[in-house]
Amino acid sequence: MSIYERLGIRTVINGNATLTRLGGSIMPPEVVAAMADASKHFVDIIELQKRVGEEIAKLTHNEAAYVSCGAAAALTLSTAACITGLDPAKREKLPHLDASMKSEVIVHRHGRVGYDFAVRQVGVTFVEIGNENGTTSDELEDAITDKTAVIFYFANPGREHLWVPYTKAIAIAKKRGVPLVVDAAAQLPPPENLWRFTEMGADLALFSGGKGLCGPQSSGLIVGNKSLIEAIAFNGPPHPFIGRGMKVGKEELVGLLAAIEWYLGQNHEELQQSYEDQVTYYDEIFADIRGVTVHRSFPSEAGQPMPRTEIRFDEEHLGITRNEILQQLAEGEPAIDIAGAGTNGVLINGQTLMPGEVEIIAQRLKNIILRNNKKNET
Repeated sequence: MSIYERLGIRTVINGNATLTRLGGSIMPPEVVAAMADASKHFVDIIELQKRVGEEIAKLTHNEAAYVSCGAAAALTLSTAACITGLDPAKREKLPHLDASMKSEVIVHRHGRVGYDFAVRQVGVTFVEIGNENGTTSDELEDAITDKTAVIFYFANPGREHLWVPYTKAIAIAKKRGVPLVVDAAAQLPPPENLWRFTEMGADLALFSGGKGLCGPQSSGLIVGNKSLIEAIAFNGPPHPFIGRGMKVGKEELVGLLAAIEWYLGQNHEELQQSYEDQVTYYDEIFADIRGVTVHRSFPSEAGQPMPRTEIRFDEEHLGITRNEILQQLAEGEPAIDIAGAGTNGVLINGQTLMPGEVEIIAQRLKNIILRNNKKNET
């Protein structure tokens, strides 16, 4: 009996995405083994954090790296680092900023995300730039004052045409002496993003450890400028300040290192082709069913360069709505979670599927549709 069976919790086939509410991703055996090994001993956590960061920095072609307690903690600690540096008096005041401390964060109006509270909880005020038509370089430069702590970009290729381009913004930031940080939590693949933003000149880039990297769900990764990474560690656990509640265990530290080693060792072209093959498979499975059409959706909702399978239903012909199909998938055995698309479609993401689950989803969908057709015929 599995632990989930003992607790009375249903497991889910995740054809949706690397969502936190579904547990992120499935860790490969190499990561699980590394975490189990790390759990067997006591260590100096500060020393381990430093050494793990050094190894990850080498792997990702960065000056320095830090493992955080998820990507949201990476946002909080990065903001804190840009305000306090290594000043203990400022660190002790967070999140109550006084007149001597920088307190503004610049963001694009079209770059806001639902997770930016992790930045605001440091006590800063957001300064939004741009309008519905986008943002100009002059608007960015004019927004910078002596109170500006950092410029944040929340990466999503689907919106980048509305932003000041990275290279231009980085040049402005460096000229004005303001750090620029890119939150790229979900921007893996491609693996090159682990160093692309910092190679362009961004001071820091942030990633989720439990999404594309398939590391511990409660881990995050910060790469970039060594002095800022030191200030992040200064604000982070085990120190009793704003980052104290953002603990990273020895298991997560070692687990994320193992995950990055594993991830960079994968054949990413083969992975991409497997997602393409899934689209083809679903197209063949539903080719003879009237009222169902299969399409290739590219890129993903987060702008990742990977295809997903979009299946659209002619609800009038089939006599069943898209939402009813999703409900039956969720309530059936095993439970299946996939995303809705538009008003009458679903999206199936191959990134989170285990071997054999593509076929299970296809068969369940087909059974639901055919069973409903029989009901209509009678």
